[in-house]
Amino acid sequence: MSAEQDNAQRRSRTAPLTSVRARVPVLEQFVKFGIVGISNTLLTFAVYTLLLKVFGVWYLAAAAIGFCVGAVNGFLLNRRWTFRGHVGDALTPLRWTIVQGCGLGLNEGLLYLLVHDAHLDKLVAQALAMGVVTVSTFTANRAWTFRTRAPVPVVDSDA
Repeated sequence: MSAEQDNAQRRSRTAPLTSVRARVPVLEQFVKFGIVGISNTLLTFAVYTLLLKVFGVWYLAAAAIGFCVGAVNGFLLNRRWTFRGHVGDALTPLRWTIVQGCGLGLNEGLLYLLVHDAHLDKLVAQALAMGVVTVSTFTANRAWTFRTRAPVPVVDSDA
């Protein structure tokens, strides 16, 4: 058997394993992300409501603080559970921060529009904005922050 045939045969045996490992079902990850998101949402909404109603903090500042608390919770839970197969590197927290920063900007912009232009209640507006931000940040985090990479094939130098 030639070295080329041997390599082709080796690739055909490992290809199904590699593709299964590299391909975590999107639906499963989205459900886990959603569960983590529920804890984030409860935490974010509790901080937001407490700051807004008890301490009288301006609603956009309260939303930003609540969002940051939820983002830290989300990073820790998603890294350990939702995207467990992710091979992390030193830039993972930076990528998470960038995605969450964009999510915060989107949340603040939607919240402002819903309160000032649509004249919705601040709590209702925050709940609607968080729904949009959840789908957006899941997509970005799955594609960029916690992307899975196929393992680098080991080349047998003896062939």
